[in-house]
Amino acid sequence: MRDVRVGAGQFEHRDGDKAYNLARIDDLAREAARRGAEIVSFHECSVTGYTFLRRLDRVALGRLAEPVPDGPSTAALIQLARRRGIVVMAGLIEADGDRLYKTYVTVGPEGFISRFRKLHPFINRHIAPGDAHQVTELRGMRAGFLVCYDANLPENVRITTLLGAEVIFAPHVTGGTPSEMPGRGPIDGTLWEGRHQDPDALRREFDGPKGRAWLMRWLPARAWENGVYVVFSNAVGRDDDTIKPGLAMVLDPFGEVQAESRALGDDVVVTELKADKLERAPGRRYLRARRPELYAKLVEPRPAGQPAVTEPGWKVDPA
Repeated sequence: MRDVRVGAGQFEHRDGDKAYNLARIDDLAREAARRGAEIVSFHECSVTGYTFLRRLDRVALGRLAEPVPDGPSTAALIQLARRRGIVVMAGLIEADGDRLYKTYVTVGPEGFISRFRKLHPFINRHIAPGDAHQVTELRGMRAGFLVCYDANLPENVRITTLLGAEVIFAPHVTGGTPSEMPGRGPIDGTLWEGRHQDPDALRREFDGPKGRAWLMRWLPARAWENGVYVVFSNAVGRDDDTIKPGLAMVLDPFGEVQAESRALGDDVVVTELKADKLERAPGRRYLRARRPELYAKLVEPRPAGQPAVTEPGWKVDPA
């Protein structure tokens, strides 16, 4: 890996409004490039919007979906990447034959680079899970991808690292959701609407167990235990009937927060990923200490008739 500057973005998307969302991606990509970023990452389904997808039936979801890389949104992302001279990552709903995927697209000024299909989708039963981890050579580094729930399973982060990832891009739409965990739950929409008059009240919600405090339970561990950089992007503001806290950040291979947005709105943070941190990270020692001959239980098949089930911490209504 070489030293490389990357950006992590956050913005308040509009449900189903691809033109608006692409315009916000363009504006924030321009700002990231102005600050020297070579790569900028945006959140899951940043092109389409996210939580409202739970209410769409198969026909409506199909109308929102498009092919990758031959669809109009990928073409628009390529054009803005060329205009800004930067690699851009964004999420959408992909149509591939009769299957629909939650897909994360990477493009650059040279054109389409890669797509990653979320391994653990749950927001809509018509979305199929991806079936492969992925690592891509990108601007002198090896980049892996895990979308939201994917990163909650330590196995996915470890496998992606073992495939050679030095940086894992982790686009999310998270925070402010119902949960059984103490202190978690929805963020009051009136706090978001009143953020200019009373920013401190909203900041307490964003920083508490509904947002940042929950992320800090596990996200730094994913970086530290594997010795990788993690680039976390997230929505901010209104997402269907929820409020998301943003908190776009980059964690270094020691699990330390290297850069983080404190904005109560659209923002992008830019920081330099230094190659020498990878070499010194404890997680790299842990990778060398592994004893796979002891790990058969990890790959033991599930009992017959018990399929994998991806469950969020709240009820998802079937569409």
